[in-house]
Amino acid sequence: MKSCVVLFSGGLDSTTALAWARARYDRVHALTFDYGQRHRVEIALARKTALKLSVPHTVLKVDLRQIGGSALTDAVISLPRTARPPKKASGPPATYVPFRNGIFLALAAAWAEARGVRDLVCGFHVADSPDYPDTTPRFVRTMEKAIREGTKAAFGGPQPRVIAPLIGLGKVDIIRKGLALGADYSYSVTCYAGAERPCGVCSSCRFRARAWKAVGREDPLLARLRKEGKQ
Repeated sequence: MKSCVVLFSGGLDSTTALAWARARYDRVHALTFDYGQRHRVEIALARKTALKLSVPHTVLKVDLRQIGGSALTDAVISLPRTARPPKKASGPPATYVPFRNGIFLALAAAWAEARGVRDLVCGFHVADSPDYPDTTPRFVRTMEKAIREGTKAAFGGPQPRVIAPLIGLGKVDIIRKGLALGADYSYSVTCYAGAERPCGVCSSCRFRARAWKAVGREDPLLARLRKEGKQ
């Protein structure tokens, strides 16, 4: 039977990646990371989504607050309040967590190897985060090579694969792909501010609102919150 593990934050991209994986694999496991993120609400909502889909779900803890250097793990660093990148980019944005995706892939690879799972599916893409160094096709290829060199694959075992099915898509196309696959976005949180209800002003909220407007549909998260009287 074909099996995979999906790096599942519970956001729009990983929710789409989970739907993509469920359409292609016999067994799918969702792996969420509790890394000390400001928006910890995503962990609880990721659990709800996985439970609704009857997808086995594991939360791994790795406290990246000890590393710092990001607005997502250090409350002293302010969150960007605009979706527009600075005119002269001098590096990754304040929401970049140093080597986060590399750390996640390394942990996911170890978790998967211990369980005989070959494929790691992630929702990385660069359309709305071109200044993130750990979301690019080159990064994915390089991490895949490193994982193969540092696991039992180096001794002739199954060759792990890092699969990023959304890597060349923009946010609008990602949402459309997910909707076509039956993805449920009603529990997918994107806001960096830390609440279930979007703040509407952080860069992530602005990207999300713009994408749903382009799709021509109400954001399912907002629809659910309104229905539950949380708007």
